[in-house]
Amino acid sequence: MDPSLRIVPASVPKTASVAETSNSLGLHDTLQYGPRTIATEMKTEGSLKDRLYNETQDNLKLTMMRNTYGLHAPMRLLMERRIVSANPHMTLLPQTNLQLDILMGRDESVEAADVFAGPLSGPPLDIRQDMEKKHRI
Repeated sequence: MDPSLRIVPASVPKTASVAETSNSLGLHDTLQYGPRTIATEMKTEGSLKDRLYNETQDNLKLTMMRNTYGLHAPMRLLMERRIVSANPHMTLLPQTNLQLDILMGRDESVEAADVFAGPLSGPPLDIRQDMEKKHRI
C-alpha cells in the first residue's frame, strides 16, 4: 500500500496516432472507420484503466483511514478482506462473495456480473462427485 492522497491514477502521456486510420492525405478516414470519438479511443484501453482507477480509489480510502483513525484501521480492513476472500465454496455452485463486496464497498452497485451470474439451468448437481474430485479422493 503506497500512502498517497491521489484521487485518480498518475497520468501517462498519451500519444495519439492516426497512422492506423489515415487516408492518403494523412487525415482520419471517417467513411471507412467511422467518426472518431473519445469514447472509442477510451474503449481500447480495456479494463486496465478501470482496475487502476479502483486501486487508486482504494488506496486513497485506506490512506485517509490511516490518517484519521490510525494504522490499525486499514490493517484491520485488509485483514478482514483477506479472511473473507479465502472462502471455500462448492465448485458446481455459483460463487458470490457478499462479505467481500460489503468490505470493498461494492454492495450498493449493480454490475453485469450480478445480473448475469451464470446459467440458470445446467447439468444436474452431483455434489459428492465434485467434492471427491476437488479433494482428490
